[in-house]
Amino acid sequence: MATLDLNSISKSFGTAKVLHNIDLAIKDKEFVVFVGPSGCGKSTLLRIIAGLEEATSGQIVIDGIDVSADHPVDRGISMVFQSYALYPHLSVYENIAFPLRVQKMPKAEMDDRVQKAAGILQLTDKLSLKPGQLSGGQRQRVAIGRSIVRNPKIFLFDEPLSNLDAALRGDMRVELSQLHRDLDATMVYVTHDQVEAITMADRIVVLNGGVVEQFGTPMELYHHPATKFVATFIGQPNMNLVPAKVTAASATNITVEFTTGVTMTLPVDGSTASVGEQVDVGIRPENVSLDGTDGLPFVINVLERLGGTSICYGYTGDASQKFCATLPGDVKVEEAQEIRLTINPADCHVFGADGKVLRRLKAPAI
Repeated sequence: MATLDLNSISKSFGTAKVLHNIDLAIKDKEFVVFVGPSGCGKSTLLRIIAGLEEATSGQIVIDGIDVSADHPVDRGISMVFQSYALYPHLSVYENIAFPLRVQKMPKAEMDDRVQKAAGILQLTDKLSLKPGQLSGGQRQRVAIGRSIVRNPKIFLFDEPLSNLDAALRGDMRVELSQLHRDLDATMVYVTHDQVEAITMADRIVVLNGGVVEQFGTPMELYHHPATKFVATFIGQPNMNLVPAKVTAASATNITVEFTTGVTMTLPVDGSTASVGEQVDVGIRPENVSLDGTDGLPFVINVLERLGGTSICYGYTGDASQKFCATLPGDVKVEEAQEIRLTINPADCHVFGADGKVLRRLKAPAI
């Protein structure tokens, strides 16, 4: 069992507060990803869990035991860093075995652990090589192997794929997901890449300015974002936010008018909305379709043909209101063309002036 609880974790550097009362409960064998923009506090939070940074206040609890004051080596964790931090003069075998040699582990047990880790990571035929003879992905696997041999309770990953090219990152995402299933271990992973977060995580922690905006499964965050920040951070391409004015509101719907003059009645709880209030209507690019005559007017500036899909970038209303639409790959449109888009009201999200979402009444079940 390897549960991790963070209780009111705060961190300040002088007068700058970078983490604000973080409360998280991570389950045994769960793969949790911390995601957010640069400077949001995700790596600092991971380092506090590891014991490499000291929290200003709060508790770190592993398997029901408060380890806040424990040395990193006594916490039962192992961390894989962004840099591989391998010893270039040592073989792959010796790099993986290094922490066990420090522990003065008997040779037979050490060899058994190294061989098992190498087998899991498909490095058995590379054990005699030096790191300089390996690809970037193989070097990252060696760094992971060095963590596996320690049999930690919890694995921590600090942006381990950021130094790899795009194709290799995709391959390594699959390998890490498979590794999680093979080891059946608790893993906490930090990234700024929301694609990594969505494809790998059991649950995602979205951080913004040292605050947890939302903690949930990838599909919960995609279909039920709690805030405008989460809505625009999760999903690729990003969700469109179209300003609108509320013209009618009730507990079962609100009617909004866009700057283009188009009106829509949306099935959200409008009991907290006021007529005349300015809101943002969130529309995902993949939730639109081409309409010949009616619908939201949209001028295409840039058209990207990706085979199965065509991604159209442009604006609705005036040129300052950017908009993106994902249409079928063979759609008959071109740059500089004005088209009309049909939008299902049930697919829309509405965000008030405080950035929080109004509850959707016909949202997809998760």
